Order: sequence, then C-alpha cells, then structure tokens
Amino acid sequence: MKQIEIGHLKPEDYQELLTAMKASYAGWSGTFWTLETIKKLIDKFPEGQIVIKADGVVVGCALSIIVNYNRFSDAHTYKQITGNYTFNTHNPEKGDVLYGIEIFIHPDYRGLRLGRRLYDARKELCEQLNLRAIVFGGRIPEYHKYADKLSPKEYIQKVKQKEIYDPVLSFQISNDFHVKKVLNNYMPEDAQSKEFATLLQWDNVYYTSEARTLFNAKTYVRLGLIQWQMRSYKNMDEMFTQVEFFIDSIAAYKSDFALLPELFNGPLLAEFNDMSEAEAMRSLAKYTPDFKMRFRDLAIRYNVNIITGSVPSVENGTLKNIGFLCHRNGAVDQYEKIHITPDEAKFWGIRGGDTLKVYETDAGKIGILICYDVEFPELPRLLAEQGMQILFVPFLTDTQNSYNRVRYCAQARAIENECFVAITGCIGNLPKVENMDIQYSQSAVFTPCDFSFPSNGIKSEATANTEMILIADVDLSLLDELHAHGSVRNLKDRRTDFYELILKDQPSL
Repeated sequence: MKQIEIGHLKPEDYQELLTAMKASYAGWSGTFWTLETIKKLIDKFPEGQIVIKADGVVVGCALSIIVNYNRFSDAHTYKQITGNYTFNTHNPEKGDVLYGIEIFIHPDYRGLRLGRRLYDARKELCEQLNLRAIVFGGRIPEYHKYADKLSPKEYIQKVKQKEIYDPVLSFQISNDFHVKKVLNNYMPEDAQSKEFATLLQWDNVYYTSEARTLFNAKTYVRLGLIQWQMRSYKNMDEMFTQVEFFIDSIAAYKSDFALLPELFNGPLLAEFNDMSEAEAMRSLAKYTPDFKMRFRDLAIRYNVNIITGSVPSVENGTLKNIGFLCHRNGAVDQYEKIHITPDEAKFWGIRGGDTLKVYETDAGKIGILICYDVEFPELPRLLAEQGMQILFVPFLTDTQNSYNRVRYCAQARAIENECFVAITGCIGNLPKVENMDIQYSQSAVFTPCDFSFPSNGIKSEATANTEMILIADVDLSLLDELHAHGSVRNLKDRRTDFYELILKDQPSL
C-alpha cells in the first residue's frame, strides 16, 4: 500500500464500495446498500458521505445525515431515524446532530487506523457545520457469543473494562464515543447483535447555539492582577486614589477582570492602634459598606469586573473576612472566606463563612477563594463541578514559606480541576499596624499542564515583592478541549462509582 486518501463518495465508487462492504459484513443476513440509495444520499448530503481509499481503491466509508434530534427519542430504531430508509429525516436547516448511518473498513485493511481517520473526518465535519453532537446506533456483533450468560448492559460493561473485545464497540469507545443507552430491536436483521445496539454519542465541545446574543461570554479573557504595596494612608479617600490608579491602568489594557489582594485595606487599621486587635478589625469593618459602593462605581466607570480582594465585615454580629465581585454592569456579588487561619481566629476573632458558588460573568464562569481556602482541595473541586473556568485567589501572606503554601496549592488546583487560577497578594511592611507587619507576594496565573498550555503550568508571574500589575490572557476554549481530549482528564476520570464529594445545603446571602 502506497497511498491513503480520504474524500467524498461518488456514484462511480459504488462497485468498490459494495465489495468492501460485503467483505466487512461476513455473516451478515441483511441487505446491502444499493446504487440507487447511495445516489440518494449523495444528492441529499454529499459532504456527509466520506470514503477512504488505499492506492485508489475504496476500502471503507462513513455515511451520515443531519437530523433534528428533538423529533426522536433515544429509543428510536434505525428505520425511524432514516425515515424508513428514505432519508427524508435529513434536515440541514433545523438539524442539530450528525447521525451516523454507516461506517466500515475492509477487513484486509484493519489495524492501520483507517477507521480512526474516518471518525476524525466525521468529527471535523460536525465541528465545521456547528452541530452539537454525533450520534449513531452501533452493532455489538460479538454479543451472540455471550447472550446466554450476559445481559446487553453487562456485556457493554465488560467491553468497557476490556474483559471482552468487541470489534465494533471497543473501537468506538476508544474513539471518545460514550454509550448513552441500549437499544432494543434497533436493526431486526442483525442476528449477531441479537437485535440489540448501543446508542453512542460524541459531543462537539465547540458547538455554539444559534440563539447566541451579541454579548456572549468571551473566549479570550484578559486578567489584571494588582500586586499591592502596603503603605500608610491618612484615610479611605487617599487609599482609593491609589486603587483608582490601578483600576484605570488595568482598564486601559482592556482587561476583563481586576483582582486585588486579601485585606489590602490593612493600612487603615493604624487609625485604631489604641484598640485591641479584635476591636480594631471590627472598627475597620465599618468602612466596608462604603468600600463596596466605591468599587461598584469603579467597575461601571472603567468597564472592568473587579474582584475586591477581601475586607472585614460584621455579618449578623459575627466578624467575617469577605469580598465583593463588582460586575461592570453594576451587579454586585459577595463571597466569604470559609477556612480561617489560627491567627485570624486568635487575634481578630474572625469566623468562617459557609457560602460557596460559581459566579456567571460576561467573561466566563468564575470561582473566588480567599487565601487559606485554596489549601483545601474540596472547595475548588466543588466549584469545578459547577463549571468554574477561572479561580481567583486573593491572599495575604507574611513569609515566603507561607506564600509557597498558597502558590503550590493554587497550581495543583489548576491541574486537578482543569481550570485557570489567578493569585495575587500584598507586599511591603506596616510597622505601625499590629499583627500585620510584613507581607510577601509573587502574583501569578496558573494553567493545567497539557500540550495546549505552558509545560510548567505557569501562564505568567510577577516579580516577587515588587508593586506592579500583571496582565495575562487566557483562552477558555482550551479548557473545553482539555476536558474532552486532554492527555489525562482529571474531571472525567474521577471514580464517582467509588467516592463522591457533596456540598451541603448553604444559607442564602
């Protein structure tokens, strides 16, 4: 064999097609495709009829139509889906699924991955036509050997676990198709499969609904991280002069998000140095309502979604460490620190919150965890299960070893949850503020580790202990591709049959 080529099936290929088909279906008791039927398919949907040739001779094909799948239940038969073999169910205007009606490879050419090429060509067609999935009924030709011992469900499970090899189903599973259900009486003439079939599906992760609006969530998202220098401020107005400078700068780069550190308003504690540490933090919390409204105004004026780091807040008499997501459309969400460090509890009397959620923004689905929270892998995993694409982590750490706990845990969260993680903190010294003396930070954006991402999992990082803005672009579509086709798939490959993680009921804010 010298040359392999893939192209569209033509009527003049019919005799070679029939020869290959008869060889592929040895023992088949049903009928074979007629020239008239092939011509009808080609006339209706020429790009959907794919043929593969070896040295110019047809050795396999993949035939398909486009259907409006809402018209059919998952329990359909081959006769129903093809309109009693007329193919009048082909609906390129309203169809949303590429339905596979045939695929085979001549047995003399198996083992050369030609079938994989046909499946790849079909997937590429599905993406080009912006169809949401490929669906088809698959034979299980080895089932007749086990029918007296195994139900179809048990047989399929053993094929999945590679305890049984089925030349059709094993191959389809290896090509990223998943079994949706078992079909009964799908193709009555299929004696080898005992008239059973598997309904298989491959999802197009690039599919976009026709009902898109002008302001759909973006694919490329720009992040602006503020590595904040702790310095003395006379009052809130002076501090917000510095805040607005950074927000203005980030907006000038057309960033979608601005992230500030945890408790970056700590310098204002100097006003309360005559109080105990716990009383001072509660006094600082009195500024929080004004803090919230100022950031809401900045988000609207500078057209950027602002994640405000965190500030102390008294919630129903309890001191908490909270922050705000100020959307650029004027909406405001509140988030809370859930795990409180020993020092926060001991010196300030802060208590942990109990709200965890993914926030819908105009630039993707995001999660926000404050500092210590990222060191608990359960929280990001729960967010990942809700569809989180970017995790933001404002932090405040005093020493390098404290910082490294946050950094390495954040990087692990990006890998295990297949998401981007952005972290930023404070730098500098506050000699006049009790229990907030020194700060260490190196802001960074982390990625999963796969071929589409940096090999070290670091998209960008700031200079350590230097006041600056870190700007980084992330491509959310790469996450969709990773979920479906990554070298490893941490989310998909979880053993949910063996363990589970549950988020208990939460009070509403």
